[in-house]
Amino acid sequence: QVYLAESGGGLVQPGASLRLSCAASGRVSTNSAAMGWFRQPPGKDRDFVSIIRWNGGHTYYADSVKGRFTLSREKDKNTVNLQMNNLKPEDSAVYYCVRGTGIILSSIWSQSAYSNWGQGTQVTVSS
Repeated sequence: QVYLAESGGGLVQPGASLRLSCAASGRVSTNSAAMGWFRQPPGKDRDFVSIIRWNGGHTYYADSVKGRFTLSREKDKNTVNLQMNNLKPEDSAVYYCVRGTGIILSSIWSQSAYSNWGQGTQVTVSS
């Protein structure tokens, strides 16, 4: 079993920054692993935000966050960090950390590819 512990959500004003972190523990495998974030705004579906390939470090971003969000990993700590800059009200959502193994390129953006999910952390951007 893999456990994901998220931290770093909160309430900020538009234009501010936040950093979300997610640490994996338990039976963590690196076999074609990927880790990152999805989010679910109020009343809407859950959407892809960003994922990082664990071994190669390649990152993928939703168009809506490109240039504002940066995802990085700390391999020795099994942790990913999502630096979110220039936050907008439309970034308000519950952010879920995800991790999966055996991830192929065509499934990077798919929720069903990730077997491990965190409990979610709230990000609210409002003036």
